[in-house]
Amino acid sequence: MKFTQQYKATIGADFVTKELQIDDRDVTLQIWDTAGQERFQSLGVAFYRGADCCVLVYDVNVMKSFDSLDNWHEEFLKQANPTDPRTFPFILLGNKIDVDGGNTRVVSEKKAKDWCTSKENIPYFETSAKEDINVDAAFHCIAKTALANEREQDIYFQGIPDAVSEAEQRGGCAC
Repeated sequence: MKFTQQYKATIGADFVTKELQIDDRDVTLQIWDTAGQERFQSLGVAFYRGADCCVLVYDVNVMKSFDSLDNWHEEFLKQANPTDPRTFPFILLGNKIDVDGGNTRVVSEKKAKDWCTSKENIPYFETSAKEDINVDAAFHCIAKTALANEREQDIYFQGIPDAVSEAEQRGGCAC
């Protein structure tokens, strides 16, 4: 992925893919960027279901973005409806640490880490998308977390019989 100075508002949601190698395994992440505006929040359910990890991002220079985290966290859990909300993996990114040499920063690293501790010890990274600071480390953590959650879901569903019959799998229509 590449940073661009051009701002393009997300309407509803946008997505990109990122390819990584995790433990000698090629992994393609499909990253959905949902719009931050509340007017698009109702669209979340269509994008959240089936997610293996949720990445919450706030701007370290804007207190309102940090103050919105509780709402985004709860909204995700409500819309995605994971099997166990307490163990569903989240990761927090405090972005834009490069702005004005850190002089305009209003959310301390300690405040962010305390929030993460209060939410079942969510991993936290301070990043700059513009300067490519800590972005790779964050995405490797995201990928490993998503893979671990995917494996747990696979184990959870192993005992459930397939809803599609063998005849349908061989080319019949299940419609």
